[in-house]
Amino acid sequence: MTQFGDSLTAIGFDADDTLWQNEQYYRLTEARFTALLAEHAAPDHLSERLLEAEKRNLGHYGFGIKGFTLSMIETAIEVTEGRVPASVIAEILGAGRELLRHPIEVLPHARETLESLAGRYRMVLITKGDLFDQERKLAQSGLGELFDAVEIVSDKTADTYEQVFARHGDGAARSMMVGNSLKSDVLPALAAGAWGVYVPHELTWAVEQAPPPAADARFRQLAHLGELLELIDDLG
Repeated sequence: MTQFGDSLTAIGFDADDTLWQNEQYYRLTEARFTALLAEHAAPDHLSERLLEAEKRNLGHYGFGIKGFTLSMIETAIEVTEGRVPASVIAEILGAGRELLRHPIEVLPHARETLESLAGRYRMVLITKGDLFDQERKLAQSGLGELFDAVEIVSDKTADTYEQVFARHGDGAARSMMVGNSLKSDVLPALAAGAWGVYVPHELTWAVEQAPPPAADARFRQLAHLGELLELIDDLG
């Protein structure tokens, strides 16, 4: 079995839906969006059109609430062939602002796991999305003091992890990335040479889904974040 012994020096953690709830608020907002446009299209069709818009717009707006809100507006214009009332646009904008104010609900096992690892390893929060929103959520979570560094990036690629773990650790080979997204947290971290630990969340955005790399010797999957300490001890 591939082991790291004392060579592991840095652990990266995803934020949204790894340390605190996030996707559930997007789902509630999407339900509100489909209700606003119920006269124009069925909910499933609207969700499909919205997802298509989100994918198209990632390269323009990046990840986060602002891009999501603009994609909702774009979808509303498209499905109504430009006849969407200004009042509906105003409600969509209001829904986006509410997303930016949603409360922070720290997930089970997050705090105690971080507290147990802090001081033993270099702890790095690696998250993507809107800068202001991610900073707000970290501040309200009360977890910020447990990290040695915070990286808010535009996207998560193998190059991203190589650079982050070079800055805040001893390179990707001596680092581990923990998160709920196979596509963003696990696969690119493995490609960079790090360990990739998948902690599934019950709700995962379609864009973040990917097949698990079961054959990769550095891939692990946990039922919840509370199992991370045991994993590290077992591999050590």
